[in-house]
Amino acid sequence: MDWNVLLNPYKQAVEELKIKLKGVREQCLIEKKHSPIEFVTGRVKPIASIIDKKKRKGISLNNIETEIQDIAGIRIMCQFVDDIYAVIHLLKQRKDLKIVEERDYINHKKPSGYRSFHVVVSYPLQVGEGEKDLLVEIQIRTLAMNFWATIEHSLNYKYSGAIPKNIESRLERAAEAAFRLDEEMSLIKGEIQEAQKIFEQKEKREHT
Repeated sequence: MDWNVLLNPYKQAVEELKIKLKGVREQCLIEKKHSPIEFVTGRVKPIASIIDKKKRKGISLNNIETEIQDIAGIRIMCQFVDDIYAVIHLLKQRKDLKIVEERDYINHKKPSGYRSFHVVVSYPLQVGEGEKDLLVEIQIRTLAMNFWATIEHSLNYKYSGAIPKNIESRLERAAEAAFRLDEEMSLIKGEIQEAQKIFEQKEKREHT
């Protein structure tokens, strides 16, 4: 298999989606509206990770593109939990992609404490010979959820998925603390947004 041939369209899809979703944020800022999107990142799964997942799940080479849904991954960070659902609504309105699966790990957190909202979309990429539908996983989470998930991912890597029980229990408590932080921030959302507008206006005055 030529991995470059396989993965190149996914790289293109990630770049296109990043530009489009960052454009949503820019448009909100131009219109002086609250943007539910704080920032966007994206990546194509490393070849070693694809092979590892293929082996673990018993996926044949011919079925990689249909059975591994996160070869292309986009992550959307939000300030508030409400923003996550605003982003999902926004994605559902778009004509340039189609949601094929939703996984709500916010209301139904994982046993580890992990919270995030995952959607798998079918994205029609324009390629040389026409159009190619690619599966892309989009993870939508708050900054607090992302901080926790990044730490948990690092620890999973360090301990090869077998995190010691004492650290595991601390991680679970940290996940709940992060979620309480999100809940508290949601209660003062209006105050925070007003403060941010005042700060942005002050910055503009100072740079003009």
